[in-house]
Amino acid sequence: MFSLEGLGRWLILLGLGIAALGVLFWLFSKVPFFNQLGHLPGDIHFRTADGRLSCWIPIVSSILLSIILTILLNILVRLFNR
Repeated sequence: MFSLEGLGRWLILLGLGIAALGVLFWLFSKVPFFNQLGHLPGDIHFRTADGRLSCWIPIVSSILLSIILTILLNILVRLFNR
């Protein structure tokens, strides 16, 4: 079936991955551009008059992140395929 040793290794790797992701988010919060994500022109934010309900749709932020990540991943794939 499975061994506890293998499961322990996977849990350690998962924990290190989550910690690394947390460090990246913390570092990206210091960059001025990343603080503006979600507040760009074209991002939709609805809020009721009493403030009890809000809906946030980051359309432009999602498109911008998609373009940036596509370019970065294409560069990485081209570098590693050589």
